[in-house]
Amino acid sequence: MEKFTKLTAVAASLPMANVDTDKVIPSRFLKTIKRTGLGAHLFDPLRYNHQDGSENPEFVLNREPWRHAGVLVAGDNFGCGSSREHAPWALLDFGIRSVIAPSFGDIFYNNSLKNGLLPIRLPEAVCEQLMADAAMGANARLSIDLERQVVIRPGGEEIHFEIDAFHKHLLLEGLDDIGQTLEHAPAIDRFEEKRRAAMPWLPATTEAAS
Repeated sequence: MEKFTKLTAVAASLPMANVDTDKVIPSRFLKTIKRTGLGAHLFDPLRYNHQDGSENPEFVLNREPWRHAGVLVAGDNFGCGSSREHAPWALLDFGIRSVIAPSFGDIFYNNSLKNGLLPIRLPEAVCEQLMADAAMGANARLSIDLERQVVIRPGGEEIHFEIDAFHKHLLLEGLDDIGQTLEHAPAIDRFEEKRRAAMPWLPATTEAAS
């Protein structure tokens, strides 16, 4: 998992409440277990005209400079609906590393943290200010400093956000569930060695972790 420390990027505004995971990545694209290639289908119902598959020119991510956005500022209850890890995968594959919203669907929030996407909860009035900043385009980039837990507006104003210490550590170190396990690789190896010595008749349960 890629570390998240600091980010300065173009922000795109999506002033819609209750954007569910089926809008983020429709179920018909969930047949893959790969994390790549999903960005092309991000917000598929909103990005494309389904009569002919052409881009909807009114949708923010189809317009410059937001086509290259690294931050998304969205409405309340973003990522609600059914559980699917493909939702943060699609956002990340598109290039978005952080979503800012007043609230999130719980499962989407946790899936995001486990995959290196930083979800930031801020009051609705503050999100509206950030959407106004985002509308200014490439000359008004937002910055996020995870270590200091601040979003920095284009004019320099710093806005504090909350994140629990455990998930902050995982994001800063780039540790997903597998990465957390591998931090204990020496202890796992020692356990396996002792097990093989004490019970040589049992089959090995794991390969050496190192």
